[in-house]
Amino acid sequence: MNKKSETRDVYTAVADPTRRKLLQLLAEADELPLHKLTAQFQMGRTAVSKHLAILKDADLVKERKAGRETRFRLNAEPLKEIEDWVSYYTKFWNERAELLRRLLEEEQNET
Repeated sequence: MNKKSETRDVYTAVADPTRRKLLQLLAEADELPLHKLTAQFQMGRTAVSKHLAILKDADLVKERKAGRETRFRLNAEPLKEIEDWVSYYTKFWNERAELLRRLLEEEQNET
């Protein structure tokens, strides 16, 4: 897999804690300029911009020019893919927990 297609993958994009924090910040605001996002991290603008570029490649972040400033906002739609994947396993583990509960009840009733 080449690097460009890797950065477009939503799972790869959210794998990094800095990018997850960026998504959280953007979810809590309509739009934020780069300097306000950068202020939340102990890294420079260039590093934050690189993380934002990965999120943009995965279509998780949209940008808009406002004069000389670039403002960023969350596009949560691609996160639906992750939600669908996680919900399958939530159902899987809930079914296993229910089975275990029934087995324990049966065992308790036998004693």
